[in-house]
Amino acid sequence: MKNLLALLLILSLVSFNSFSQNVSSFTTEETDHYELVMPERKPTGVLILFGGFPETPDVVKREFEIIEPATEAGIAVALMKFNRKLWLKESEKKQLATIITQMFEENKLPIESVYIGGFSSGGNVSLLLSDYLVESEGDVQPRGAFIVDSPVDLLGLYENSLRNIERNFSPVSVQESEMIVNVLESALGKPKASIEPYEEYAVYTTKTGNTDNLSHLQDVKLRFYTEPDTVWWQENRKNEYEEMNAYFIKKMADDLAKKFGDNVEYIPTENRGYRSNGNRHPHSWSIVEVDDLIEWMIGK
Repeated sequence: MKNLLALLLILSLVSFNSFSQNVSSFTTEETDHYELVMPERKPTGVLILFGGFPETPDVVKREFEIIEPATEAGIAVALMKFNRKLWLKESEKKQLATIITQMFEENKLPIESVYIGGFSSGGNVSLLLSDYLVESEGDVQPRGAFIVDSPVDLLGLYENSLRNIERNFSPVSVQESEMIVNVLESALGKPKASIEPYEEYAVYTTKTGNTDNLSHLQDVKLRFYTEPDTVWWQENRKNEYEEMNAYFIKKMADDLAKKFGDNVEYIPTENRGYRSNGNRHPHSWSIVEVDDLIEWMIGK
């Protein structure tokens, strides 16, 4: 009996030690502007994330399983509380740059390996902010930036939203489209009058091939993730391929690749898009393969 108890004790200790070694250790600091997750050891890189239009840091953590693998790799993760933006004004770019610079200074974060990424509208913010940081030549310079199925073309987004409203097929799509049309018309006017305000603020404009708002990213590694599941979008929203984010992202990737070469990666995925509740949806954080993303960040 004593020998059996001793054996059970040894096995439990071995099991506990093995489990402990696989658990990532990190600390979290929260401010009004961000939630910063720090690895146990001194970080060697920083990943700055922007959620989609309504997403808080808690939602990003739930939908994007990046925290443990990133901190295990020595990467600090900053979950920004800046959302509900499809584009950025100059004052907002400056404000974000100031917040991020202060975050790096106050937490002694490394500036040698900085990556910025975002989902949906957060991807638009990520690219526009990255371009601004490079142009302003501040201390924090992104080494890479990525988007996850973002609506990069504001003009295309507006026109497709009008089609969704007229089609009146999906209540979810109609409600979202009405909100988008109201936001864009209130801020930028109706594009029938002029598309210039849309080009001025958009990441990319397909009709004109305008990439001016990304012109400073020629030396920054870029990744564009999307899951062009035409069957899902047709069955659930009655959208054609030309109405999907994937279509505009592919056009943008092609145009940028002509200018920036191999720094641009278009990454179409297949059957990876699922929400944390298990529901199938190609417009999800989960289309990103986390281990590959981290390898892209820490690789030379």
